[in-house]
Amino acid sequence: MSNTQKNDLSALQNGSDIRGIAMQTVNKEVTLPNQVIEKIGYGFAVWLKEKKHLAVDSLDKPVKVAVGHDSRLSGERIKTALIEALTNAGIDVVDVGLATTPALFMATQYEQYDCEASIMITASHLPFEYNGLKFFTASGGAEHEDIAYILEHADWDAVTWENNQGVTMKKNLLEEYSADLRKKIISGIKTASNPDMPLKGKHIVVDAGNGAGGFFATEVLEKLGADISGSQFLEPDGHFPNHVPNPDNKEAMESIKTAVLENKADMGVIFDTDVDRSALVDRNGQAVNRNNLIAVISAIAIQENPGTTIVTSSATSEHLKDFIEQLGGHQNRYITGYRNVINQAIKLNQEGTHTSVAIETSGHAALKENYFLDDGAYLIAKILIADAEMAVDGKNFSSLLENLKQPVETDEVRFKITTDTVQQTGETVIEAFSKFIQEAPDLEVEPDNLEGVRANTLGRYGSGWLQMRMSLHEPLLVLYFESDQKDAIAQLKNDIRSFFMKQEGIDTSSL
Repeated sequence: MSNTQKNDLSALQNGSDIRGIAMQTVNKEVTLPNQVIEKIGYGFAVWLKEKKHLAVDSLDKPVKVAVGHDSRLSGERIKTALIEALTNAGIDVVDVGLATTPALFMATQYEQYDCEASIMITASHLPFEYNGLKFFTASGGAEHEDIAYILEHADWDAVTWENNQGVTMKKNLLEEYSADLRKKIISGIKTASNPDMPLKGKHIVVDAGNGAGGFFATEVLEKLGADISGSQFLEPDGHFPNHVPNPDNKEAMESIKTAVLENKADMGVIFDTDVDRSALVDRNGQAVNRNNLIAVISAIAIQENPGTTIVTSSATSEHLKDFIEQLGGHQNRYITGYRNVINQAIKLNQEGTHTSVAIETSGHAALKENYFLDDGAYLIAKILIADAEMAVDGKNFSSLLENLKQPVETDEVRFKITTDTVQQTGETVIEAFSKFIQEAPDLEVEPDNLEGVRANTLGRYGSGWLQMRMSLHEPLLVLYFESDQKDAIAQLKNDIRSFFMKQEGIDTSSL
């Protein structure tokens, strides 16, 4: 493969995933045509053999890989091209059709599937024209360096071993995965009067955003006795006609809030497209995402594992830290990126620090008891169990938030970086902003911070904090504010505007 081809493919790397344009639009050309997908399939086969040491070259017992996709319009096309590459390389494929990212990982754990690896075709919450690939083996998801290796070896010429043509079989993975979730919920709820229908009497509204998560309403909740009337957008539709399937999106959360209140439901559940993220709304319409979601699962984890550590992404509230510590737990505030927080949690456990949860404010939540897999459906199942157990005392899951102080104001500004040297420009602005904060009155740099620059506010701004960091996936600087004093953020933004207006290489119009 030429260096030019390698560079073209390397541009498809998105951290520990692959993402690109799968459908042509007026402004965007396709970067994931069939021939590129096939090459990536060959690179994956090489990676399985050379890096994961699987017997891809075995003529007696071929390696088996599960392949599935979310509701995106390009999913079937990409799956077909990917299966052709894998079978050409001598790999047997289990085509699981519509599925979720967590379910694809579980295909490597279920004995009846006997898959050594799996691939999920998804681009999470991105617009319909995007798609991508996530890779798993039984030991977990691919890392950043694994994706780089796959793309570097993405060519038929890299398949040097003798092989037979692989075969393809079809299975319904979501059926197996749903049954597994039902079993876990039944096992977890000890107080149900009807053990086989432990959610009977609960009214739960699900918003799947037309992604792959509609099964959770019909195949999990309803079969456990829950009333799911008022659930919305359960049908897979890759146009995503109703709202962005993203539990970190204000419009999406407003939609599920409205559905809960209009249907007088006990709770609302919302998923992203491939169901590795989720969030809730309580019966009063309060959003339980971001810091609130972290608080709920932290409270559950600490009750089950006193003194445990919770790893979070960096942009979390000081109130959350106080909340976790008051419960007897510890917070490890790490850097943004779901693989980053998961790997930090795994590392802490290996070093002897008991760590139960790794969770980002975006809704990626991974529990030690569940392979440290960021699984939005398992997270909800865990909270449903706690909610049912608390009902004995007349409480519900939102009762866990009673001692979490809520900020008076929050805001976010996203500065587009306009230069070609995105990383360098971003780092330059962050360094300059750090120096600016050190000299500014009523702002103090927070030393316990590993990402960008974070400062605590005091004096005329009242109690609060701000943080600026690089976006992981876009050419942006993200500036987040949180304050316990009304109108303090507006004053702070006005006071720092002059600094940003002097910076080169960023668009300040959003400020």
